[in-house]
Amino acid sequence: MQSATVTRPGAGDFYRVNRGGGLFSEAISQRLGARFAVAAERLGIAPTALTLANLVLGLATSIAVVVLAEPVADDRVPGWLVGLIALVGWQVAYALDCADGQLARVTGRTSPAGARVDVLCDVAAQIALVTAVSATAVAQRPSTPAWLVSAFAGTWMVNLVTSVMQAGPNAESMVPSRSLPVRVVKLIRDYGAVIFVAAVVLLVAPAWSVWLIAAFPLVNGGFLLASIGFSARKALR
Repeated sequence: MQSATVTRPGAGDFYRVNRGGGLFSEAISQRLGARFAVAAERLGIAPTALTLANLVLGLATSIAVVVLAEPVADDRVPGWLVGLIALVGWQVAYALDCADGQLARVTGRTSPAGARVDVLCDVAAQIALVTAVSATAVAQRPSTPAWLVSAFAGTWMVNLVTSVMQAGPNAESMVPSRSLPVRVVKLIRDYGAVIFVAAVVLLVAPAWSVWLIAAFPLVNGGFLLASIGFSARKALR
């Protein structure tokens, strides 16, 4: 008598339930996350374990960038090395963040508690990342104004807040089109693309980190104001 063959979900099964995130995230981060989800499912690892792994790796990478910011500015440590650490560490951490949700949805292990842990870990990891980029900018240019660092830190969280707000049944996009030109423009708010650019700046030209923290308040601040106007107009109808 032959035993029934158990079909295990593959990377394609995990990728199909991904929550998007943008052109870069869907092409790179979610696909890598699907590979991590396959391995986790085979090993019996819980989705929240992937969430915590994302947190640990993200924090460790950002702490390394902070600690090495001054040595890089003083040419005691090569900038490319720190940039490479940031590029690999932040991208793998984000892929683990993508994987935890895929694993939970495919295996039916979603829960309100797991969703809360996911959001809280995202907040912690992103605070650390903002601190790392800010520390690099200040180390490269000590005259960087405190108000600019504060504006960068504050407006960085706009992406996280709006993505959480759009996760429910009442989610609505200001520009729902998924045409390629629109999706390319939206790369400026794609988290995977954003941390890729941040790491490349650290890798190629750490001094440009000042311009990086100057650009984000303009982009995210503008999006925040547009979102307020969009939502207020619909609420006042």
